[in-house]
This record gives sequence, C-alpha cells and structure tokens, in this order.
Amino acid sequence: MTDDRSRRSGSRVVAAWAARGEIRRLAGLDIFTVDIPPAGPESAEPLLVLHGFPTSSFDFRHVVDDLARRRRVVLLDLAGYGLSAKPDRPYTMELQADVVAAFTAGLGLDRLALLTHDMGDTVGGELLARQLEGTWPVEVTRRVLTNGSIYIGLAQLSVGQEVLLALPDQALTGAGLIDGPGMAANLAATFSPASAVDGRELDAQWELISRAGGHLLLPRLIRYVEERRRSEDRYTGAIENHPSPLAVVWGVDDPIAVVSMTDRLLEARPDASVTLLGGVGHFPMIEAPGRFLAAVTPALAGPSPAGP
Repeated sequence: MTDDRSRRSGSRVVAAWAARGEIRRLAGLDIFTVDIPPAGPESAEPLLVLHGFPTSSFDFRHVVDDLARRRRVVLLDLAGYGLSAKPDRPYTMELQADVVAAFTAGLGLDRLALLTHDMGDTVGGELLARQLEGTWPVEVTRRVLTNGSIYIGLAQLSVGQEVLLALPDQALTGAGLIDGPGMAANLAATFSPASAVDGRELDAQWELISRAGGHLLLPRLIRYVEERRRSEDRYTGAIENHPSPLAVVWGVDDPIAVVSMTDRLLEARPDASVTLLGGVGHFPMIEAPGRFLAAVTPALAGPSPAGP
C-alpha cells in the first residue's frame, strides 16, 4: 500500500467525512447517512446519491458541496458498506432498496433527482421499478447515471470480481484472500492510466471497506452481479423505461463497465444525453471531479421544487 504518513492522512479524510453524517436506523440496520442543506436559496429538488461496489458515499466527497449549491443533497452508505452496519447476512438489491426507501421516507422526501454509480445504478433501477409499480411513493424528476454494468453481458469483470463470485455466498473466515495491498491494486486498476491515483485515496478506501471486517463480506456483497444477470429486465428495464429525463456521464477508460454500454442505452433511450469523459476510468467523481461536475450540473438543472 503506502507509508504510515499516507495511511494517517487517509484516516483523517475518512474521519472528516464521518463527521458530516449520522447513523440512522433504517430497515432494521444502522446506516450512515449524510444530509447536506443547500448552500444558498433552494431552487432545485433534493438530490439522492447512490454509490457502488465495494466503496461508499465517501466517493462523492469532492463534489457534494458543489452539487448542494442550490439543492439539498442526501447520501448514504448502503448496508454492508463504508460506515454502515455490516452484519453477516445476504445482501440483495431488495434489501438495499428497502434501506433507501426507509431513508427517503424518514426525511419526508417525495420528490427528488437521482445520481447513481456502479451498483448504485442497479439499486436505482429497483427503486425506479418500484416507483413505476406505485410501491415507492417518490417522484423522480431527473436522473444522472454513471459508470455501472447495467448490461451485464457487456461487462468485462476483473479477475478479482470473478474470484469473489466463485466463492460461496458466505463471509470469509480469514483475511488471507483479501488484504489492503490487493484491494488497492484492484481499485487502482479501475482508474484510467491517465489518472493520478493518490495513495491516500486508496488507503482511505481500504479503511472504509475493511471497517468492522467488511472486507470479509465481499463474497456476499458482490452477489449483486448475479442479481443483475437474473433480473436485468427489471433493473435495466426500469432505467430504460422510466419517463424522467436521463443523462449519462461515463468515464471512457473504465475497464469493467465498458463505454459500449452507453451506445446500447442510447438505442433504448435515444432522448438521453451522454457525456463521455476521456482519460477517466470507473470513478469519474474521484478521478476528475471538476469535469464530472461540469457534466452533471447542467444535467440536473431543472424547475424549482414546486414544479413547472
């Protein structure tokens, strides 16, 4: 990994992020949440942000304050991730959507925009399916979708992901298979070669992944890939069919959620806007936060919370 100074620096960044949030009891679990009020007059609907595997809401720390210039921004660490509870149990998209639904209900949100990444795209797909069915009483006004394997047949899974999927759906009994240096290498491999990967970033990510033994749960957490395979029609179908305006912001150099997925999505949603970020990999909000914001901010622009 890196030296002690880098690890201490990473820990300070994690602590600063933790201080911005609070633990809420949601769907029977202790879930870390962040609720950022608008910096100025509120002129846009709240924004719900959903992170991916195997990281957490921490990924968005570089961009949340800019996103909150004129709107409330709410984030959470999904069950089993980051600073949230990590019980040894199955982790399904249904569970994660239940957690998010409890979060929005507890905040009294019935109208919001949605920004999703990686596995968060699939959690978002389940929520959109529920909204279309009338079982999630929240109006989704507009959406921004970022790098995630919504078409699992096109995904180029990493060796590490394949190894985890080959394991039983149970917690590891020892840490030998997954350690800090290995996880750092796996995460770094998803960044673009053009991105400068900061060792402090990797240290911080490992601290959050391994907190409370979370790294031992990775064979359980990664089962979302199997759910995508089984239920792509439901998750990606809702992403394609939900009537809210859709924008796509994609790091072109993503080695797993390859850029050709955007072409397929455009075939289903020719009205979607697509911004491709060259020289950026799987984590555009970390690798190029300024360019990410430049693409996301206009996509999220719209009428006031009261509607047109």
